[in-house]
Amino acid sequence: MKRDYLRGERYNRAQKRVQDIKQFYKHLTVYLAINGFLIIRRIYKDIQYGDSVFEALTDASNYRFIFWWGVIVVFHAIGTFGIPNLFGKNWEERKIKEYMNEEQRR
Repeated sequence: MKRDYLRGERYNRAQKRVQDIKQFYKHLTVYLAINGFLIIRRIYKDIQYGDSVFEALTDASNYRFIFWWGVIVVFHAIGTFGIPNLFGKNWEERKIKEYMNEEQRR
């Protein structure tokens, strides 16, 4: 009885995790599609109003909305996947083995 309950709980947590990841990828896809369209449209309009291609591409006002929505996407990614631990235990162990191997070769 308890075993089935635990199995059901693990399944529910796994199912929620998959749904969270799926939601993040949907959010990222919408972000890329809409912002790709907006960038192209804004650059095209800038060129139509007389800006050169270079001026249109480097106009910071074309990218403000994209930047702030990008910050939200990053927070969503951190909420979904967690903060990557670049210098965690695995990194320490790999570096120790690497330096030990270097010492052996000498």
